[in-house]
Amino acid sequence: MPAMSPAEVTSQQGGPSGDGAATLAEIARAAGVSTPTVSKVLNGRADVAPSTRVRVEELLRQHGYSRRRGSGQPSALLDLVFHELESPWAMEVIRGVENVARDTGLHVVLSESAGRLSPGQTWVDGVLARRPTGVILVLSNLDPGQRAQLTSRDIPFVVMDPAGDPGEDVPSVGATNWHGGLAATRHLIELGHQRIGVIGGPGRMMCSRARIDGYRAAMDTAGLPIDPQLIREGDFHHESGYSLGLELLRMRERPTAIFTGNDLQALGLYEAARELGLVIPRDLSVVGFDDLPITRWIGPPLTTVRQPLTEMAEAAARLVIDLSRGKRPNALRADLATRLVERSSTAPPPGA
Repeated sequence: MPAMSPAEVTSQQGGPSGDGAATLAEIARAAGVSTPTVSKVLNGRADVAPSTRVRVEELLRQHGYSRRRGSGQPSALLDLVFHELESPWAMEVIRGVENVARDTGLHVVLSESAGRLSPGQTWVDGVLARRPTGVILVLSNLDPGQRAQLTSRDIPFVVMDPAGDPGEDVPSVGATNWHGGLAATRHLIELGHQRIGVIGGPGRMMCSRARIDGYRAAMDTAGLPIDPQLIREGDFHHESGYSLGLELLRMRERPTAIFTGNDLQALGLYEAARELGLVIPRDLSVVGFDDLPITRWIGPPLTTVRQPLTEMAEAAARLVIDLSRGKRPNALRADLATRLVERSSTAPPPGA
């Protein structure tokens, strides 16, 4: 990518020149580097020392630099970033983003942050070089420096199902996780269960905390005691559903029903129950979360909370495209409704 000329950027603040805009040469002098080095930072080039990049980025932020709209068209790409790509959950999200991208003539670039909740600087450098139409981060977030880098290059971003609180100024799309946890637990209570366990996801993830809070609210509203021994923190993978399921089902007073924070953990719980000779739902009722396609075909078909993953991804893609076109939504945060899908994995407790 060619170096950017001083005319291709604008400053929202006054610069050293006193005419309302600092030139790249003045930024370079203040940073103690050459003008081409500043251009490399602006263009996301990787051949810049980390300490130099930080110094130049800070000066660019101080002077409010951003690409001038119309100075160069963004590429026909949407960057879709996952903290993990191995889950079938990700396929539902990819399908939703692809639906919107296909209709608008865009292509999707997939990235994975290897389990980190924020992608690394190498990814940021790649995005700055690609100049996509927008970025969608799934169960991920950007640190303040990364946000500033994308904002200064006029690259909009949206967070889908944010891991933490993205802040009021960050566009995001989520689901009604608290209501989903409430509905799942209330369903079990209405069947007559009182000793209800829960296998949540990582405590650092906002969606997991909200689902468990919904579970607590349902138990509390029904006047049922909340036993801390019945609440386990998993990692949203099959293996934690299996291992934590074994722990719960081997208790002297085991739960008669378990709500899992996602469907993959429910599948692991199914395996734990089979290993212990328990029959679902005769001996144990199970409710999952997500409504992945596989939940209709396992035996017995899983009662779960439907999280509209494809629709959430479509909403995130439409939002980031609107932002790229200069459209400002009425609300930066959208939460799509969840709903309970009753199948054959839940029944009244034994002896009821």
